[in-house]
Amino acid sequence: MRRRNGLWSYFLDGQDVRTNTWQNTVRFMKIKVFFKLFIANSCITLRYTAPVECLFWHRDRMKRIGRRLVEVISEKNLDKHPIFFHVFSNGGAYLYQHVSLAMQQTNSKLKVKGVIFDSAPGERRLTSLFKAISAILGGHPLTNLPMSFFITVFLSMLWLFEVIAHPWRKGCPVQTNPISLAEEAYSWPQLFLYSNSDTLIPAADVEKFASRRAERGVCVQLVLFTNSPHVKHYATYRDVYVNTVCTFIHECLTMQSPSTSLGELKQRDIEHNEDETYESLPRLTKRVVLPHEAKQ
Repeated sequence: MRRRNGLWSYFLDGQDVRTNTWQNTVRFMKIKVFFKLFIANSCITLRYTAPVECLFWHRDRMKRIGRRLVEVISEKNLDKHPIFFHVFSNGGAYLYQHVSLAMQQTNSKLKVKGVIFDSAPGERRLTSLFKAISAILGGHPLTNLPMSFFITVFLSMLWLFEVIAHPWRKGCPVQTNPISLAEEAYSWPQLFLYSNSDTLIPAADVEKFASRRAERGVCVQLVLFTNSPHVKHYATYRDVYVNTVCTFIHECLTMQSPSTSLGELKQRDIEHNEDETYESLPRLTKRVVLPHEAKQ
């Protein structure tokens, strides 16, 4: 890993479940493109993909993964560098959720400057789960559909059992819904890249989540790509995507103390007896990218 200008980008992905190498999957090749993009912009870059078993059934392991990722940042002496998280799909949002919780629990002082959500987060639905599993399995519809249906039913029953058994379990509950990030304690800026043609994560879910973050005083940017599929906004609108991400990073780096927690912001207002509240912070902005802007 080469140090450039000290800017560090962390990829959190929940998409690929087949391999831990770049070469053997189209999805990893897609993430590799982003990897090169950030390196080209003088970023120290690290990618991590959540294991599929932790996303679907061994979800209690996500807490340990979140803590370990925070430890890795310190072990590599990157905790003093500006950090950006680039999150893909609900799996990546789920992983980022546990990184955020680990940072809170360990009182981490990482210099996070912003988070980029690509096609996330979205509400948990059986239909979305079915589509996600179907996309993961691939293959002929005659085998894909029955297997996807069976796995969806199995996981639904498993999760129902977790809910029923929860009152008898010891310790803190495991966070399993990325939408809970709407109440995240940290206030660093967030960029949402999403589409009205996404069949897994509806645009309405992303906008509802982003609106809640803006209500809590977070600087939020929405970029709605027209007609691009799930996590394929870069492939469809390459130049717009790159310019949007680079501009967001530059703005975050020039902002004053974007990593302040929401609790600290509120306490600061109380201590100074100011009337300014979360509404005084930068408001939500939205841009719609039209089809004619594709690959220009």
